[in-house]
Amino acid sequence: MKAAIIVNLSKEKAISCANQIIALLRENGASVAMPIEYKSIFHDDCITYYYQSGKLFAHSDVAVTVGGDGTIIDAAKYAAQSGTPLIGVNVGRLGFVSDVEAEEIETLSRLLTGDYISETRLLLDIEVVKDGASTHYLAVNDAVVAHGALSKIVDLTLSLDGEVISKYRADGLLFSTPTGSTAYSLSAGGPILAPQMRCILMTPVCPHSLFSRSVVFDEEAELAVTVKIPAGCSCVLTVDGEANIDIQEDDTVYIRRSALSLQLLSLKKRNFYKKLNEKLKEREI
Repeated sequence: MKAAIIVNLSKEKAISCANQIIALLRENGASVAMPIEYKSIFHDDCITYYYQSGKLFAHSDVAVTVGGDGTIIDAAKYAAQSGTPLIGVNVGRLGFVSDVEAEEIETLSRLLTGDYISETRLLLDIEVVKDGASTHYLAVNDAVVAHGALSKIVDLTLSLDGEVISKYRADGLLFSTPTGSTAYSLSAGGPILAPQMRCILMTPVCPHSLFSRSVVFDEEAELAVTVKIPAGCSCVLTVDGEANIDIQEDDTVYIRRSALSLQLLSLKKRNFYKKLNEKLKEREI
């Protein structure tokens, strides 16, 4: 087995944990691969380094992230494109998506014996049509169409399968996967969905209405958003809290289930809602 290891290099604890994981996997007969920029940090001649992330994942049997959920989200896009199963080691504060805590690293040896559970997670294809050109983005957690730097309410029109179904005056509209329902959507008042569900969740962000609520759409739904922007204001699309794309009034943002999916591995069978409750209690500390 060849394991790709992706590390949040800004966390000293993540680097320390990664060294332990490298030693553990090699002791159990696995080979290790990493991005080329890690070479000056992990001084091990037995590690295979790759210049391109796509090739790193495509040439690996499994990927292990060491960091927080953000590290998993970054890696998940490459893992989904290559079909590489992914597992996360949490050295952050919460780690909703991560399966293994830092003190549980020894359990990763079970990856080599097949003693794990595999879950398939739905992803979103976000398409922006601008001046006749189309650009696609892959969302693991969510995509948000919202006002820009100035805090002015924007008017948003939502369509389902080509037919207008609702109009909103709000800070924005947030579209999330079931995996992302515990991220920004939860903070915006959206419901919690079991991550294995197959659906698309839409939550208005600070709607100027008493009756705007989250809506759960079937996974086959094709949603579209257009905006009317107040003078002196701007509108942006944010995908997984990273990509920021300016949206104009003539643009259309389409949200649909991606043809790609993410395979997440778990070493323990746990009740999702019990785990979530434990994590949320940790946040209150």
